[in-house]
Amino acid sequence: MMNSQLINLLGALSLALADAQLQAVQTSSGIGTAGCATLVALGHHPNLTIREIATIAGLSHSVMVRTVEALVNAGLVIKTPGKDRREVTSRLTPEGKRLRDKLIDAREVVLKNALENLSPPDQKVLHRLVSEMLENMTLDRNQSDHLCRLCDETGCGLNCPVEMKVLQIEIGNQR
Repeated sequence: MMNSQLINLLGALSLALADAQLQAVQTSSGIGTAGCATLVALGHHPNLTIREIATIAGLSHSVMVRTVEALVNAGLVIKTPGKDRREVTSRLTPEGKRLRDKLIDAREVVLKNALENLSPPDQKVLHRLVSEMLENMTLDRNQSDHLCRLCDETGCGLNCPVEMKVLQIEIGNQR
């Protein structure tokens, strides 16, 4: 039987961390959550289509069209033609890259503060547990990209438990 208090504590912690991260990235960048997710996504994967960015951000295509247009008008994103006349891809400008780095750094400060009083052994245990929990929650590529929409992918590198789980799922689906 699962401990009811543990369930509540995990829920409260996850909301507190999510709220603090969103507040930090919005405050550091001066733009909304959709814009922040767009900057991070384009930093990882330049030349995404609006539909691809919308999937990562978990937002509608129309919201993402307006978000990308606002970022273009702010000088943070450049739109380029895609594979056909209907498709447009986007990439960061140098100013967009600087702002992306700033919001990634702000997010990192929030999360480091949450971890700072844990001993190194406790951090190691938490690392293992969080990795396992994220693996359990990873269902497919789109959902994994959404989970990691504000992540600094260089922080995990090739050892990202979410990415490794997606690759495992994709290989299993090919069989």
